[in-house]
Amino acid sequence: MSFTPYTTPPPAGRREWTALAVLLLPCLLVSMDVSVLYFAVPFLTAELEPSSVQQLWILDVYGFVLAGLLITMGALGDRIGRRKLLLSGALLFGLASGVAAYAQSAEMLIAARALLGIGGATLMPSTLALIRNLFHDAKQRGKAVAIWSSAMMGGIAVGPVLSGVLLEHFWWGSVFLINAPAMVLLLVCGPLLLPEFKNPAAGRFDLPGSLLSLLAMLPMVYGIKEIARDGLAPLPLLALAAGLLAAAAFVYRQRTARHPMLDLELFRHRGFSVSVLMNLLAMFAVVGCAVFFTQYLQTVRGMSPMEAALWNLLPTLAVGGMAPAAAGLAQRMDRAYVIALGFVIAAGGFVWLSWLEPGSALWFVLVASSVYASGLVMVMSLGNELAIGLAPPERAGSASALLESGTELGGALGMAILGSIGSAVYRADMADALPAGLPAGAADAARETLAGAAAVAAELPGRAGEALLTAARSAFTDGLQTAVLGAAGVMACAAVLALALLRGLRTPGAEGEPDAAGAAGAPPPAAEPAGVKTAGTAAS
Repeated sequence: MSFTPYTTPPPAGRREWTALAVLLLPCLLVSMDVSVLYFAVPFLTAELEPSSVQQLWILDVYGFVLAGLLITMGALGDRIGRRKLLLSGALLFGLASGVAAYAQSAEMLIAARALLGIGGATLMPSTLALIRNLFHDAKQRGKAVAIWSSAMMGGIAVGPVLSGVLLEHFWWGSVFLINAPAMVLLLVCGPLLLPEFKNPAAGRFDLPGSLLSLLAMLPMVYGIKEIARDGLAPLPLLALAAGLLAAAAFVYRQRTARHPMLDLELFRHRGFSVSVLMNLLAMFAVVGCAVFFTQYLQTVRGMSPMEAALWNLLPTLAVGGMAPAAAGLAQRMDRAYVIALGFVIAAGGFVWLSWLEPGSALWFVLVASSVYASGLVMVMSLGNELAIGLAPPERAGSASALLESGTELGGALGMAILGSIGSAVYRADMADALPAGLPAGAADAARETLAGAAAVAAELPGRAGEALLTAARSAFTDGLQTAVLGAAGVMACAAVLALALLRGLRTPGAEGEPDAAGAAGAPPPAAEPAGVKTAGTAAS
């Protein structure tokens, strides 16, 4: 009886790390485009004169399309080739950026933003899946995914700052044109540095499954965001129900189709399914609390949007090294403890923020935000690395898309649930704080949002306006305190889940075991170079 000996693959060299730097370009730009329009809205509104509904679609259509197409594009990349999909998406993203920059009407800008969403959906799962193909050693892959995760978080924070700088010197379309040079660089360097990879046994593309995934994600994300913005209403609830029904039909289709888009067997591995859940919970807290943080800086502390964006960037820069540090810790101890530690650190940061007052020192806010951001970066980087390491190389695109879909849903849920908690506390506190004789419309505006109260207070004379604004700031801070305590509770529960579900999990590439590319007896995928059958030697 003979067998092929298992050998360790050569570690990634300068070429692979340079390729990772190229992959960070689309990662940064796609995450930046989520937030880059925040400062540009007043400028494009003055020029294009969109209606209130059109303005909402300008802001939201990018995220809706991105979320709806992630699963489709991840499966498509597994079939036609991830590099090919990445470069096609880069070309579309660059062209759509040019169209958006020179849009002559609101309708044209909405269409361009939708195209950007399509391009973004091709880029996100492709970048993470290609990391799976570039780094076969578990230790190196952990570092690479940690860097990728940091770039994702950094892009969201950098978007408003870059937008503010550009708008001070150029017209509103410049916030889109910044994408073009980076996409040109990706199109030039990608073919030279990135390997092509596709699943030779993928079969025909599952078009009905693709449509069902779109019909599931779009209504769910739309419904959750609308409930977060305007509260419970028939249309968002109907959209949410329709999305859940479509999701059930999608799962049934994947279980019965001859060539399914997704390998549902991935979820039989508790490491993969728990990683998706951990990412969802982390993004739930990140997005749900970021809304309060930005409003606190601008409306409670009275900062300009640009000043608030710059201070908001500081916690992101402060935690830039946490993802690599978490990857290093996971090589020395059970990753369940590291992920649980990340959740505990995040919970501590949220509890710290629960002591925030309208007159608290700025350092108090920034340090607390840095603490919870540090913990969540640890969780997300290790969750991404674990899930992508468990996925077979031929399914890495689909696995990446599932991870990204989970983070999109988590962000929407965080905004809806934590935002609703904070708003409910604010309205309850403001019920008895409104001055007598205030017109009904003004009273409703002041009772609903802090921004509305600030606008009403500006119209009131002397001490009446000051009293209303003081009461509104106190009510908003009370709502923030309650919301972050809710986030802390979720993080504490997540830490317990991580310990219970991930402790003792042996992962591919750990302690000399082969990774999914080189399981015993498994043939190497067609597009991989020789040696891919091997795994890293680092403990994880």
